[in-house]
Amino acid sequence: MAAASPSDSDGSRAESREASSKWLDAHYDPVANIHTFSACLALADLHGDGEYKLVVGDLGPGGRQPHLKVLKGPTVLTESPLPALPAAAVTFLMEQHEPRTPALALASGPCVYVYKNLRPYFKFTLPQLPPNSLEQDLWNQAKQDQIDHLTLKEMLEGIREKAEVPLSVQSLRFLQLELSEMEAFVNQHKSKAIKRQTVITTMTILKKNLADEDAVSCLVLGTENKELLVLDPEAFTILAKMSLPGVPVFLEVSGQFDVEFRLAAACRNGNIYILRRDSRRPKYCIELSAQPVGLVRVHKVLVVGSTEDSLHGFTHKGKRLWTVPMPAAILTMNLLEQRSRGLQAVMAGLANGEVHIYHDKALLNVIRAPDAVTSLCFGRYGREDNTLVMTTRGGGLMIKILKRTAVFVEGGGEVGPPPAQATKLSVPRKTRLYVDQTLREREAGTAMHRTFQTDLYLLRLRAARAYVQALESSLSPVSATAREPLKLHAVVQGLGPTFKLTLHLQNTSTARPILGLLVCFLYNEVLYALPRAFFKVPLLVPGLDYPLETFVESLSDKGISDIIKVGRPLVLVLREGQSAPLLSAHINMPVSEGLAAA
Repeated sequence: MAAASPSDSDGSRAESREASSKWLDAHYDPVANIHTFSACLALADLHGDGEYKLVVGDLGPGGRQPHLKVLKGPTVLTESPLPALPAAAVTFLMEQHEPRTPALALASGPCVYVYKNLRPYFKFTLPQLPPNSLEQDLWNQAKQDQIDHLTLKEMLEGIREKAEVPLSVQSLRFLQLELSEMEAFVNQHKSKAIKRQTVITTMTILKKNLADEDAVSCLVLGTENKELLVLDPEAFTILAKMSLPGVPVFLEVSGQFDVEFRLAAACRNGNIYILRRDSRRPKYCIELSAQPVGLVRVHKVLVVGSTEDSLHGFTHKGKRLWTVPMPAAILTMNLLEQRSRGLQAVMAGLANGEVHIYHDKALLNVIRAPDAVTSLCFGRYGREDNTLVMTTRGGGLMIKILKRTAVFVEGGGEVGPPPAQATKLSVPRKTRLYVDQTLREREAGTAMHRTFQTDLYLLRLRAARAYVQALESSLSPVSATAREPLKLHAVVQGLGPTFKLTLHLQNTSTARPILGLLVCFLYNEVLYALPRAFFKVPLLVPGLDYPLETFVESLSDKGISDIIKVGRPLVLVLREGQSAPLLSAHINMPVSEGLAAA
């Protein structure tokens, strides 16, 4: 019998992995020459024919040849050059008129290029910023040949280090030149006006007045000068402007612009700011311990990837919900939404070539790629609803289709709870006594409940009677009247025949002092002798404990160790001029034991 070759065994293992995988490998081109990130990928039906296409804002090799590419299946349908590196690409509906084909918006430099049917439709440019006045004066002096290029260089460097207003692009390009090239640059540009233009760092869409999938949407732009702009979808005018403490790099929005919306912006200063519709400043701030590398909203949870190789879940008010460590650095993140099953999850592309899919902090699936994945996009592509598009660090393009029978379950990846957690516990069998007791409770449940209620009512009745009796005879150590809130505690010390009796009297009111109280001792004069059986109480300040001391001498000559209980109240606290006691206490006096009792 012939032995199986290594190639046959490798092929069988690959087939078994593909059979157990939830994904179908639709296409892989390692030399597709696509260099981009997740914000520059979008899937949309650009022609309204039901055929969804892939829009790519391609940076080009080394970021030197930016292009706008549109792919149909694995082939490039159109390709056009861009004047600057793309920052984001989104598709949105501008109007309600038929046919309702989405428009494509591409942010590049200070401009947003809008395409309809893959044809240029509109170009929005960010408003210019006021230039630095000192910089303007220096270029005017250079224009009039009052300063040379070396003096201009030194003074511009001083302004760049100290001024609050940044320099213009013209001055920054001038400072980057060699000394031999500066004079020609000054002669060429000194006649031009100084313009300070910011650039777009991130972009997303916000529904205008309806939450439907095919509703009209506004563009939301994040700029380098720490601002957020909301654009009208038809006139492309600025509807709202919001300021941030940092430069936004990732945006997530929810709600509608005309009704109510929340906007989360992850900034370069390591913080995430939450803004609402009526706020021009952030309402909440989430401080991260590391720089954010991705921001995805899953239902009401903000999932943030950080440079500490971990995912964090936060509420919209900044409360941390969970943290999941990653086995490698996070390169990119995006949302996976399977509408047919109502599933929303987070995809995280790692530096080790893996893509981890998480629902909250539970790992659902792990996809292994031949190279590190730099961008992810999930949605309808062509005529397939659940398609995953990935690009790799080397410029490759991967397309995977989720199987229709695939179901994501928690613990579907390698990381998760240990297998011992799923083992069944050995619960002991029910005993005969347990079964008999259960049957008795089932049959006589009403009678048992009535007996319990009867005993409970009797207990309450006896407690109430004892309480009333104590109030009527003033046998309580705590005053029952609200006018005289007092508390009495007595301590007996000594071995006999002379004992020290200490009364601790306390005013339990919150703010009212008590004055004019008397203390009277009633005792058996045959058994005991007190030097003072009656004395006045000083002013009682609320909350303080007042010790009142006296001595008691035992007159009994019996040689037995016995406790003599006085059958009537021994200590009375009275109000001056009244005979009814406010407070009373029994004291058990020992004959020859120094045990304090109260």
